[in-house]
Amino acid sequence: MKEENRTLFLRRLFGKNAAAVQGLIAGFLILASCQSLQKDLMISSADVTDNVDIAALEERILSLEGEVFDAPGASRELADKISGVRLRIAEIERKKLSDPASAALLAAWSGRLYLLEKRPSDAAKQLNISRSLEAGNQSALILSIRLEADMEKRLALIDKALQDEYNPPAPAAIQVLQIERGRLLYERRRFQEAAASFDTAFNIQSGGGELYRRIYQDIRDRAWEMRNFGVNTEQKTVETSQKDGMSWRELIELTNTETSLLRFLTAGGDRPSEELFSRLLDRSFIPYTQNVTLDEWPQAKPKPDEAVLRSGAAWFLWHLWAETRRDKGLLSKYSSHYANRGNARSPIPDLPFLSPFFDSILGCVETELLSLPDGRNFLPDDAVEGSSFLTMIRKIR
Repeated sequence: MKEENRTLFLRRLFGKNAAAVQGLIAGFLILASCQSLQKDLMISSADVTDNVDIAALEERILSLEGEVFDAPGASRELADKISGVRLRIAEIERKKLSDPASAALLAAWSGRLYLLEKRPSDAAKQLNISRSLEAGNQSALILSIRLEADMEKRLALIDKALQDEYNPPAPAAIQVLQIERGRLLYERRRFQEAAASFDTAFNIQSGGGELYRRIYQDIRDRAWEMRNFGVNTEQKTVETSQKDGMSWRELIELTNTETSLLRFLTAGGDRPSEELFSRLLDRSFIPYTQNVTLDEWPQAKPKPDEAVLRSGAAWFLWHLWAETRRDKGLLSKYSSHYANRGNARSPIPDLPFLSPFFDSILGCVETELLSLPDGRNFLPDDAVEGSSFLTMIRKIR
């Protein structure tokens, strides 16, 4: 109704009191408008809070998934982290999220956490809740894929989602699916394909790119180092290659299984790792100590289950290098060269010139069997990862 018509109608109805009534109506309309705006702002504010809560929750669960994938063994620290996230989910649930999409997302992430807790039936219930609230969120899709027991069917579900012509996934969805594909291919020991999937995910311009890189970069690098392993590779070899450190026994087994570098001892036959350790020790392929600051060997012999340090790995690798090239002169090449100089100094600050490891470490660095991690120091006391050692022995081969 136009303003002039509304005024005329009120005058006829209320006489001289029409102006007051019109003012009351106007005030009511303004009040109603303000209340509506306030309500909208409250809902919007709640949505923002919900999104912030769930985004923080996503990051924590994604980090836990990467941690469990990288080191499947249970630990008290990991269990405490999972329990803490479960309590946070309960807190958010008590708020009764106003947005169905947020509630669906929360249910999906709760289901993924249940999988980490090894409670698949509870995870399946959360998937059903998520789908009933809103179909199609990415977290629910990943949850449904992980609930499929058959690995090949899981891979088929991922590929189908990536290749959907009628409903092509957005870049963020492609990123999530490629991460899942990389995880699955890694489990299937299809390491080269796994590394490629991780790289695809990392290179997509999306908000989660840096987070996924932080969580899965080490796993991607390990996949690349293990790319020549096939699905028939012995489980023990794969497990050793995935470790952050290894023993002399594991180093010998990995070398003997994946290369022919120990044929001069085995002649192609099977030998127990303890026997190979003893023979390698007697022929000086394994040092009595791994302490680069000692000038002389101790009397006590090392044990097969002692952890291998970078210094010990360098000694072992350089002696293999000299053996394969039938050149024992390599074992004193660098110390002889530097000894002819006046006031000889080691070019590597944490490697003494008079150390028995001088030739081995310099030789490994020069031939790029090993590197200087910080560009200056060798860090001889650091542990050796199985996957890194595998790369080293393949360079000799």
